[in-house]
Amino acid sequence: MEGALRAGPAVVRAVVVGIGAVGLRVARQLVSTDGLERLTLVHHDARRLEEVEAGLDAAERVRTARTDRHTLASDLLAEADVVVLATPRRQQEAAELALEHGAHVVSTCDDIAEVRALLALDSEARERDLCVVAGAGFAPGLSCVLVRHAAASFDSVQEIHVARLGTGGPACARHHHRALSATAVDWWDGGWRNRAGGSGRELCWFPDPVGGADCYRAGMPDALLLAPAFATVRRVTARLAANRRDRMTAWLPMLRPPHPEGILGAVRVEVRGRRGPTFDAQVFGALDRPASAAGAVAAVAALWAADGRLSRAGAGGLASLVDQPVPFLRELAGRGVRAAVFEGGSEAFVA
Repeated sequence: MEGALRAGPAVVRAVVVGIGAVGLRVARQLVSTDGLERLTLVHHDARRLEEVEAGLDAAERVRTARTDRHTLASDLLAEADVVVLATPRRQQEAAELALEHGAHVVSTCDDIAEVRALLALDSEARERDLCVVAGAGFAPGLSCVLVRHAAASFDSVQEIHVARLGTGGPACARHHHRALSATAVDWWDGGWRNRAGGSGRELCWFPDPVGGADCYRAGMPDALLLAPAFATVRRVTARLAANRRDRMTAWLPMLRPPHPEGILGAVRVEVRGRRGPTFDAQVFGALDRPASAAGAVAAVAALWAADGRLSRAGAGGLASLVDQPVPFLRELAGRGVRAAVFEGGSEAFVA
């Protein structure tokens, strides 16, 4: 395939920057993988590093390094194959440094500004024959792979609509809170449209036991990652599940501290397109703890990047970089993350 990556190494040397709720899950997933030679954990809190290292029970393959919140030392990237950025902000500089050292980059961040900054590294990544995977989490991330899987059943994709419920760790909960008051970005008839966060109420059905939930426009980067992946798509939207209190308080600081890790979450993707002369739709969903699912998605993305299994070099979301979604989803299923297909009723998601 034109632009495909070269074959990767037989063993993987990975660096995980940030070990909050999602970063910890990424580390656990990587440590449990055959072929991991070395895992370097980077965080600003020395005590947290000690706790995580002790809990991983793989001291011979794991090392830790304490750094400032917003810096990444060059020596930590020596001989790294892939760097996973599991921090909430200021990722572009770390990504550029990783590329300079010849490492692929996988980011779990779902902030619009951060995703745009990572996508801007496309030319540099292509020149270096490396990948920058943006939005490799629950949604975006798993949702992007599900969209790619659904799109395979259409002759042309016309519309993509994503909905998400639940949060991972505290950083994710704070972003969820801000996103409802932030400007939403949609792809609409060949152009970008800014929408008011908290508008566009829509009842979306997720896999049981979640069921139906009101979802609203929010500051989510899904359209930025999905629209470039499908040349024929006319509309891409993303919505976030919220209750009345969430919407009323979105403009204020959080009134209470977020949970250490979010409870059960869900994602739903609806793809509409043409099959021959007919216009049809396909809906997939997934149910999991967002941090756990995001950790698995980021870990598999990192392993695929290091092994040369992504479809091309450059920056993009998983819908652009994974052209074989079924094997990717199978690997996730082996790690406990499973999707379901919607068969036509409020309780008709079938795994």
